[in-house]
Order: sequence, then C-alpha cells, then structure tokens
Amino acid sequence: MWLLRYTLAAAACATLAAQSPKYGVGRTPTPEEIRSMDISILPDGTGLPAGRGTATEGREIYARRCQRCHGAKGEGGDEPKQSPLVGGQGTLKNPKPLKTIGSYWPYATTIWDYVNRAMPLDNPGMLTYSQVYSVVAFLLHMNGIIGENDVLDAKSLSKIQMPNRDGFVPDARPDVGARAEKRTSKSTRSVKPSGS
Repeated sequence: MWLLRYTLAAAACATLAAQSPKYGVGRTPTPEEIRSMDISILPDGTGLPAGRGTATEGREIYARRCQRCHGAKGEGGDEPKQSPLVGGQGTLKNPKPLKTIGSYWPYATTIWDYVNRAMPLDNPGMLTYSQVYSVVAFLLHMNGIIGENDVLDAKSLSKIQMPNRDGFVPDARPDVGARAEKRTSKSTRSVKPSGS
C-alpha cells in the first residue's frame, strides 16, 4: 500500500513540475481573459451580456470566421469536425439523424453561449458580444427561425422558440430539476413546534 501512495505522490509531483515556468508550458491568464469567460448563460437568458446583432450583420462575420469550416450555407465540410449547422428538420427519428441548430438544439441561448466560448475554432472567444449576437442571428436566420433584420439581444434571444424545444425530456433523477427544488424548499421551511 505504501508503494501505491508513493507512486501516486511522485506522479503528482512530476505533473506539477512539468507545468512549472521552468518548462515554459502555458501561462497565467490575464484578468481580462478570466473576466471574458466568467459568465454562465441559462436557457431563460439569465447571464446574457449587453450587445445586439442581426442576421445581416452576422453574414459578413460568418463569411470571414465560420464559412471555412461550416460551409457557405451552413452545410458543413468534408471533415467530421466540420459540422453542418443548417437542415435536419424531421430527421431526429431516423437511424442517422442530422443534428443541427434548426433540428436539435433546444434553446437559442445555448447557441449563443457555445459560439461565445468555443468559436471560431482557431481562436475561441475572440468575437465581441455583439458579433456573437450577429452570428447567432445569421445561424437562426439560415435555419428559418428568425427574419434577416430581427434584432437579437439579451431580451429577444431568450424568447425564441426553437423547433426542438419540446424534444427533450425532463431529467427524472431525484437530485436535480423540479423534484430537487421541491425537496429543498420543503427542507428549508420552518417547522412549527408542537403545542404552539
């Protein structure tokens, strides 16, 4: 048993040493980098930052930053990582469903959060909040969900009804969702002592 502990401790020390400045691996993020990623976007839009955009504005950004991997019309590329973003409506029950923004994603706010954090692939997080709103507006427009000149912002984005919004089932595990909230609210209620 002592040998296992020693081996684990040595491995942990080696890992920490490998990440030290001596080897030049990585760097400490700047306060601005931390601030830009320190957001949580909920399905109801809570946490969305200020900004705005339209599909018309997003078209140019998409052409420069997204088209290379996702195709001019959102059809995807030849590589598996070059996911299609458009189409797929009505295919989710097929043996090979096409899961796209228009056929699969339940909330438009999730699309905003993903684009903000992970795109473009070669430089994630480089888009401003307004550019993210614009790109998401263009993606939603290509899927026929919003109009070309509809303005997306923190208020309007959360109101969009995605085609597959009701395609997901509630999580029935007792430790999450409505059951957990009910249980938590019951356990936090004050109990009246008997005889009062």
